[in-house]
Amino acid sequence: MVLMMQKRFLPLYIALITLYIFIGIWVFTIKEGKLPFVDQWTGKYVESFADTAFYDLFWSVTHLGSESFLIPFTVLVAIILWILCKDWLVALFFSGGTLLSHLLNMFIKNMVARERPSISVEANAEGFSYPSGHSMITMVCYGLLMYFLVRTIKNKKIGILVQIGFALLIFLIGTSRYIIHVHFATDIITGFTLGFSLLILFIYLFEKIDGKRRIGKSQS
Repeated sequence: MVLMMQKRFLPLYIALITLYIFIGIWVFTIKEGKLPFVDQWTGKYVESFADTAFYDLFWSVTHLGSESFLIPFTVLVAIILWILCKDWLVALFFSGGTLLSHLLNMFIKNMVARERPSISVEANAEGFSYPSGHSMITMVCYGLLMYFLVRTIKNKKIGILVQIGFALLIFLIGTSRYIIHVHFATDIITGFTLGFSLLILFIYLFEKIDGKRRIGKSQS
């Protein structure tokens, strides 16, 4: 069974390993004071989005990943999940996972110390650039919310729609940072990659702990 699971997720493992190799190359390039090829190639398209309806749409979406929105959102949703799931561990993993992803994001940003392509206080785009907090933290925050909601949904079709909806939301929030030109493309790709890795880790740890709790209750 374990072997079958490993084969099933093999393409995902290969994709993540490949991305982490690129991330290592990008960090080395950035620390050398150079611009990674991906940013050189994608940077020329950013100006074409300015003053368009496309830009305005992503400007609105980007605020769903801002610190001023996520802090009260995380606290409120943690309480709702606690009540809905009748489990304090769910609320702890949701809020704790979001907080830890934020702290890790700030740590890496300070270590790499990459300047942004542009600064925007209104878009919560101050400080260092790499990796994108909007793509990394929202991947964990909305990803965990999606996971816990799907666990409570009995209808499979509705569960799939919820997953698609949240995946699209995470993608749009992260991508918005490139569209409004407050992050480089590599900032966003790295943020998504790190956030997804953390999301998998938190879900794995939750299921391990929750499984042991259930075994303990069944034996008592």
